[in-house]
Amino acid sequence: MAFTVQLDKFRFADDLRKAIAGKRVLITGAGKDGGLGQAFALAAGLNGAKAVGVHFHQSYADGFDLVQVLRNSGVEAFPVQADVTNLGDLWATRSYVIEQMGGQPPNLLICNSGLTEKGYSFGRALREIPEEPLAMRRARVRQHFIDNLQESRLVLDTKIDGFLAMTHLWAGEAVYHKEPLQLVYVSSRQAIDPGVSVPGYAISNWGVLQLPRVLGVNLGQNAKFVTAFCILLPFVRTRMTDEYANNPKVFGRWQPRMLETDEAASAFMQLLARPQTELDQGLFELMVEGEADDIRVNWKLVRIEMREESLVWSDGGTRRS
Repeated sequence: MAFTVQLDKFRFADDLRKAIAGKRVLITGAGKDGGLGQAFALAAGLNGAKAVGVHFHQSYADGFDLVQVLRNSGVEAFPVQADVTNLGDLWATRSYVIEQMGGQPPNLLICNSGLTEKGYSFGRALREIPEEPLAMRRARVRQHFIDNLQESRLVLDTKIDGFLAMTHLWAGEAVYHKEPLQLVYVSSRQAIDPGVSVPGYAISNWGVLQLPRVLGVNLGQNAKFVTAFCILLPFVRTRMTDEYANNPKVFGRWQPRMLETDEAASAFMQLLARPQTELDQGLFELMVEGEADDIRVNWKLVRIEMREESLVWSDGGTRRS
C-alpha cells in the first residue's frame, strides 16, 4: 500500500472540526500520496465530513489507497477519476458524484488540482556551446522553446481550465438543486510574489484569484447559493517540492522552513471554520514566521486594488469629425 501519512496528525480539536462536520466534500487532485489534496481529504474525512470524494487523474493507485484508508476509518469516501481538462471526462462524473453523496451535489468543493514546472529560464537565450554548428544550435533552441512552453501549457490548462470547468459544473448543480455550495480555490503565494523559472505556475495561480469575483458577477441573484474564496499557500512539502526542502535559495525568502501537509491542513481548517460570509470573495494568504524549529502560521487578507489614473497627454481625448 502506497500510503505513508500518519493519520493521527489529521485528527483535529473540536474548534477545527466544526469547519467540516456534516459536509459533502469533493477535493480535486487528492490522489497523490503525501500531497496537499490528500491532506485536505484526510482533514475532511477524519473530522466529521458526511462524504468525501477523492478525485485523481493519473495517481489512481495512491487515490484508491486513500479511499480505502478513509473507509477503514469509518468515512463515506469514494474515488473520482477524471481529467479536469477533458470536459467530456469531467461531465461524466456528475451523476456518479451526486449518487455517491446520497442524491445531492457537494456543498464544499476544494479545487486543488495543479502541476508545477521543472523550471526554465523564461525569456532568456540559451547559452552557446563552443564550436556548436549553427544548424545544431537552431535545432536545440527550437526544441528547448517547444518543450518549455508545452510544460507551461499543461500547468495553465490544469489550473485555469480545470478550476473553471469544476466551478461551472458544480455551481450550476448548486443553483439547480438550491443547495448552498462553498468553493475553495487553492492558489499560491507565487501568484502575487512570483519566483523565477516557473512562469506558467505563477500566471495560472494569479488567474485563479479572479474566479470568486467572476463567479459572483455571473451568478447575479443566484449568488446566494454559492460562496467562494482563494487561499494563497506558501511552500508545503509534497512530492513535487520535497527536492527543494533543504534549499533555502528556493523558498527562503518566504518562510524559515517548508510546512508539512498536516500543518497546512490544520491552518486551512482554522480558516474554513470562520463564517462563510466573512470568507466569501476573499483572498487569504498563509504566512509562516519564526525560526525553523519554532514556527508560527497566520492568515492575512490580501487586497488587490485596481486603480485608474488619467494620462496628462491624453486628457483631451481624441476628436474625430
